[in-house]
Amino acid sequence: MSENFLHYLWKFKKFETGHLTTSNKRTIEVLKVGQHNHNSGPDFFNAKIRIDDQLWVGNVEIHVKSSDWLLHQHDKDQAYDSVILHVVWKHDTEIRRTNNSIIPTLSLGEFASKTAIKNYKQLFYKKKNWINCEKQFKHIDIFLLQRWLERLYFERFERKALEMERILEKSKHNWEEVFFRVIFKNFGLKLNADAFDTIARSIPFTVLRKCQSNQFSLEAIFMGQAGFLEDHKKDGYYTDLKKEYQFLSKKFNLKNDHVIRPHMFRLRPSNFPTIRLSQLAQLYSSEPNLFSRVISMHEMTDFYALFSVNTSPYWESHFTFNKKSNHSIKQLTHAFINLIVINSIIPIRFLYAKYQSKFDKHDLINIINALPKEKNTIVEGFENLRRMDLSALESQALIQLKANYCDNNKCLECEIGQQLISSK
Repeated sequence: MSENFLHYLWKFKKFETGHLTTSNKRTIEVLKVGQHNHNSGPDFFNAKIRIDDQLWVGNVEIHVKSSDWLLHQHDKDQAYDSVILHVVWKHDTEIRRTNNSIIPTLSLGEFASKTAIKNYKQLFYKKKNWINCEKQFKHIDIFLLQRWLERLYFERFERKALEMERILEKSKHNWEEVFFRVIFKNFGLKLNADAFDTIARSIPFTVLRKCQSNQFSLEAIFMGQAGFLEDHKKDGYYTDLKKEYQFLSKKFNLKNDHVIRPHMFRLRPSNFPTIRLSQLAQLYSSEPNLFSRVISMHEMTDFYALFSVNTSPYWESHFTFNKKSNHSIKQLTHAFINLIVINSIIPIRFLYAKYQSKFDKHDLINIINALPKEKNTIVEGFENLRRMDLSALESQALIQLKANYCDNNKCLECEIGQQLISSK
């Protein structure tokens, strides 16, 4: 038995409410379970409980055993003197406040819903291959699933927005700078995201602004800060970039000591960091106010047009320095732009709208619903459990569900898990 499950039973009143008694047989009437507290202090604030004929208003603490109160040293903590009821699975000792007064105890194990207990054990204790509810997932009510996925979608962007908010504070609310950091990191995709993030952080935004009109200078800075211009190569373009970088790094006092060098291992050539850095240079040299542009757009056709950038001519016949390849125009694909919209544009629009007090969830839903679902092992895993018609909204939500709920056994905080435990 876990405390989390006891929290669930108490919060949703999954127990016999009509015949509750304390450990010493005083009658209990739960008028209000209280507000669930996820921080330090008692588990539920401002509960309202009648014990015999006395009405109590205060807090509720929950443990598996009564003696856990002593184990956690609540008997010495005045923050717990406000507890009016101690809810436990098993009562094994009387507990007291710091003034030595006895706190009434409810042994929930005697009154808990037998169906809820059975469903809980089936969910958590049965052998699973991928997620706890994999056998029941296909039977979940479609309307509940859709509602929960929409909530998870916004929960995911809330998390991404928090990361951006920290950058926003450091930049003194320079939205263009924030977007530069965000999009630069996401151009590295999953394997090089951290490396690209360190590159972006190593380039003062004022330097980007001063060099933005010159694509060659931008590419020299990006390649140089990434550590790609530190060798000696008999390659004319490499030599030119290196000279430009040496001049600019000295002029602007650029350092890359803390930059993580991007790697090419397990990447398709089109995703090589050299190609992505060159595309970024063209993007920023062609669009001086990128954030302002993406904030004003609402149609995917506009995003595709804005981000349909190429590399500099050298990379049309190269993927790495000093090694020729077949000629090809390396333009950002729609699939890659879709990822940029999902991981960069929608989250920053979400944050910006909140700051402007103009949040409209339908605007973000319309954009994400215009995108196809992502293809990855998580989405495929859920589709193996149930046939679903998915857009990018649902695929993002499923990623949030798997990573933050299923993988952490947070079924009691998941609407799907709550329904399964409550089902008869």
